[in-house]
Amino acid sequence: MLRISQFAIRVAGPALRSATECRIVITRHSSTKLHRPPPHTSHSSSIPPLPPRPSTGRSRAENRKQALRLLLIISASVSLGSILAQLSQWDLTKRAAKVLSEKGLESSTSPLGTLDPPVYADKQTAVKAYAEITELLGADNVSATSDEITSHADSAWISHHAEKDQRPGLVVFPKTTEQVSGIMKICHKYRVPIVPFSGGTSLEGHFIQTRNGITIDFRNMAEIIRLHQDDLDVVVQPAVGWERLNEYLKAYGLFFPPDPGPGAEIGGMVGTGCSGTNAARYGTMREWVLSLTVVLADGTIVHTRQRPRKSSAGYNLTNLIIGSEGTLGIVTEATLKLAVLPQETSVAVATFLSVKEATQAVQEIVRKGIPISAVEFLDKEMMKCINAAGQTSRDWREEPTLFFKFGGTPNGVKEQIKETRSLVKQFGGKSFEFAKSKEEREELWEARKEALWSTLAMGGDDYSCWTTDVAVPVSHLSEVVSETRDDMDRSGIFGTIVGHVGDGNFHAIILYNDANKRIAEGVVHRLVERAIAMEGTCTGEHGVGMVKRPYLETELGLEAVDMMRRVKMALDPLRLLNADKVINVDPSVKLKKLDIESVKSSRSE
Repeated sequence: MLRISQFAIRVAGPALRSATECRIVITRHSSTKLHRPPPHTSHSSSIPPLPPRPSTGRSRAENRKQALRLLLIISASVSLGSILAQLSQWDLTKRAAKVLSEKGLESSTSPLGTLDPPVYADKQTAVKAYAEITELLGADNVSATSDEITSHADSAWISHHAEKDQRPGLVVFPKTTEQVSGIMKICHKYRVPIVPFSGGTSLEGHFIQTRNGITIDFRNMAEIIRLHQDDLDVVVQPAVGWERLNEYLKAYGLFFPPDPGPGAEIGGMVGTGCSGTNAARYGTMREWVLSLTVVLADGTIVHTRQRPRKSSAGYNLTNLIIGSEGTLGIVTEATLKLAVLPQETSVAVATFLSVKEATQAVQEIVRKGIPISAVEFLDKEMMKCINAAGQTSRDWREEPTLFFKFGGTPNGVKEQIKETRSLVKQFGGKSFEFAKSKEEREELWEARKEALWSTLAMGGDDYSCWTTDVAVPVSHLSEVVSETRDDMDRSGIFGTIVGHVGDGNFHAIILYNDANKRIAEGVVHRLVERAIAMEGTCTGEHGVGMVKRPYLETELGLEAVDMMRRVKMALDPLRLLNADKVINVDPSVKLKKLDIESVKSSRSE
C-alpha cells in the first residue's frame, strides 16, 4: 500500500510542492497522512516562518486542481490496498473452509471418514500418568495386581470376551468427585484412555479395556448421601447397589423401581439406561433419574439439573448421559426419584401350551390397560433349567410360563388378579395360580429370580454363556419370540428365553463352546435382524457396548449415528472415555454391516 501511495506522490509532485494550502508528509513507518499547516504566528514565535513560495508558472486555480487530483489518486490507492487485503483474507477464509470441510467440522454430523485415528499414550508416557495418579490418590487406592487387573478385564457372563492383551494398566479407587476430576485431568494431559467400572454386571463388553489405559472402580464411592423423604428423591454415589438402596428405603415406605440383575449398581444402571421386571408399570432408568453430577473427559465437573420433578431449563443433559455407557462423561452422583411402596402386593403364575398363546395373552393385557407391576415370560426350556437346578422349593410345569406381579390397594390387587385370570383363560392358559400369603408370593417369584443362574448351571466347564436382548413393539412380540425359539431349536444349540414382555423386551440366554460358537453367533445375529425388521431395537436394556455397534446404523440410519459421533467428539475430542463402545470413532476399525433387506424378504416368503 505504501508503494502505491509513493507512486501517486511522484505523479503529483509539482502540485504538492507548490500548494500552500496543505503539506503532505510521508514516512516509511506510517500510513500517508495529511497535516494542516500551523496557524500564522508573529515573527517573535519560536516557529520559523514558511519559506517563500517558489514560482511555478501556474495559477492558484491550476494548483488547486492538481492537488485535488493528488488526493483522488491517494484515495484510490488506499481503496485498492483495502480491496487487495480483503481478497487475501477471503483466500485465507476459503482455505480454512476447505480444511474444515475436509474434516467435517462445518457439518452438523461427523461421518467416520472425516476423523483421524485416535492417538493414545505409549507405555512410557502412561507410566508418568500412573505415577501422578498414585500421588493424587495414595498408593492404597491404586492397584496393578494380577487379580485386580483380571477381574476388571472380563467376566464369565459377558457376551464379548476380552483379548489377552486387552487389560487395564492400572485400576484406581477414588473417593470423591474431585479426585475423579483430578484423575481425568491427568489422563487428558497424557492421553490415557479411561474405563469406568461400577458393579461389573454388564453383558455386552462395556468395561473391556480395549486401549490398555486405566479402569476407575467406584467401590469407595458407595454412599447414600441424602434422602429427601418429603420430595421422594435420594442422592447416591455410583457404587450404591439398587438392592441395598431398596433395603434402606423400605423403612421409609419407599422404593426405587428399576430392578435389573442382582449386583447392578447405580453408576452402571445410568450408563446402560437399564430397566428390569418393573418396567411394564414403572418404566426404565430414564424416568427415575432427576439429575447427575458428571466429570467430563478434561476433568470439568458438571451438574446436569437441580431437583424439581420437571424442568424446561436448557438441554436435557441428564438424559444425554443416561445410556451413554461412560463414553461422554463419568457419573459420580445421581439424584433418583422414588415411589411409594404399594399397600398390597401379590404374584401369580400361568402356564400355556405354546409361546404364541402366552405372548398373545401379554399383548391383550397391555392393550386392556390392566395396571400390573410386572409380567415376565419364561419358555419351557427355561422352566426345565429351573427344575434341574433344584434351587427352588417346588417343581414347576415345564411349559411356556408367565409370572405376574400385582401392586396397589387390596381391592385394586384383587381386581387386577381377576381380570388377568380371565384373559389367561381366554388365550388357552392351562393353569393360573396366585399367592395367598407372603410366603407363597416369595415362593412363586423365586423361580423368576433363578432364571439366569439356572441356565448357566446347565453348561459344563468348557461352556460360555451369551446373554443378549432385543425389544419390539408389543404387537410383534408373539411373532419374534416364536421365531427365535424355532431358530434355536433348528440350530441344535441350547438356549432359553426370558423376558420383561410387558414392554416388548426379552432376552436369549445361549450356551456355547469353541466348537459351536459360530452357530451361537448366527442365532444372535438373526435375532437382532429379526427385531430390527419388526421395527424394534437391537437392545432394550443391556446397552450397545462392543457387541451391538454394527447394528446401530441399520436400526437408526447413518445420519443418526454420525450425529452421535459429533456429540462424542464435542465432549471427548481425544476419545479417551470408554473407547470402542456404543459408536465407532476410529476409522481404522471396520464394523460389518447388516443386510436387513434380505431378512425382510425372507420373512415375507
